[in-house]
Amino acid sequence: MRKVLLVGLFSMVASVASAQQMEANMLFTKLRSKIDAVKDYVATVDMKIDVSFIKVPKLKGKLYFKAPDKMKLERNGGISILPKNSINMTVNNLLPASGATVIDAGADNIKGIPVRVLKVIPDTEGDIVLSKIWVDEKRLLALKTETTTRDNGTVKMELEFGKFERLALPDRVTFYLDVKDFKLPKGVTMDYETNQQPAPKPEEKGKMKKGKILINYLDYTVNKGIADNVFTEKKK
Repeated sequence: MRKVLLVGLFSMVASVASAQQMEANMLFTKLRSKIDAVKDYVATVDMKIDVSFIKVPKLKGKLYFKAPDKMKLERNGGISILPKNSINMTVNNLLPASGATVIDAGADNIKGIPVRVLKVIPDTEGDIVLSKIWVDEKRLLALKTETTTRDNGTVKMELEFGKFERLALPDRVTFYLDVKDFKLPKGVTMDYETNQQPAPKPEEKGKMKKGKILINYLDYTVNKGIADNVFTEKKK
């Protein structure tokens, strides 16, 4: 009798775990689908970059995005093409695409909003090693992500939504970065000559440094189509 009860208990636990796994997979799939519905956008932004070893003025301009990974910042007073290996400033590229193992990591709370925490491990080897996502299940929005990458350390992102939330596009994003001898694109730093930028101290060279990027999205033009040559750096 006791053996039957134990078998029944284990079966019940396994059934609950399986159901949670299915729910976690479904939640991630729905979130990914909502994010992927935005194929391109042009956003008016202002951006503040806070990196310990360089001073950068507050930037204003246009941020162009085209799925899956094209991005360009056209700032007032200059143009910066963000290189492929730089920190990608969209949630699209900080979450694994389809083909990932999703683990339900339990419930949490962000600023009074109940969220479900998902751990997502890509099935194929790439720059993303692991992503943690804090999901507002009611609105189907990622309010926070923490992505461990092979080349760019750990990227933490906090997202605030408002008038663009139906498109899963944030009003404000704050990035917290681990950066190793990080170099900002030339178009961002063009206001400063090289000798004005403090060189890393010998004992600090090669070590991870902290960085923070704050982006305010003032408006979006979404899914109107953007030609690929918009993201091609013009030869001087």
